Amino acid sequence: MVSAAFTLESPSFKNNQEIPAQYTCEGENISPPLSWSNPPKGTKSFAIIVDDPDAPDPQAPKTTWVHWVLFNIPESMTSLPEGIHDLPQQTHQGLNDWKAQGYRGPCPPIGKHHYHHKLYALDTVLPELGRPTKADLERSMRGHILAQTELVGTYLKKK
Repeated sequence: MVSAAFTLESPSFKNNQEIPAQYTCEGENISPPLSWSNPPKGTKSFAIIVDDPDAPDPQAPKTTWVHWVLFNIPESMTSLPEGIHDLPQQTHQGLNDWKAQGYRGPCPPIGKHHYHHKLYALDTVLPELGRPTKADLERSMRGHILAQTELVGTYLKKK
């Protein structure tokens, strides 16, 4: 018997499709709803990193811009609602590349960018990390990732 794949999806956009404007700087700039299924046995928590490897220009990318760092999502959760503000008690947010906590949506300066919503199933609840960057979180997750899945959305500014 083959086990079902660990997957991440959103009712708002499909993989490799455009992210609706309400989740971007041209809209309400709120996080999209996300849901996942089939985490591996032994999962104790989840982490999410949303980043854009096309910054600043997809024709000449120079950096990966971080939009959201979220960790210690309880293993009992299978989704995050749109525009989540009230996080579960043990869940923490790290710093995005605006040096702030929380979600900041797509706002590409030029061209169509790809936004990777990466979900990690971890075999532990991570220790208190303060306000970690993406790199800090990735270091803390090393050796604890049971599975990873991602959902990629695109965005091209209209204005």
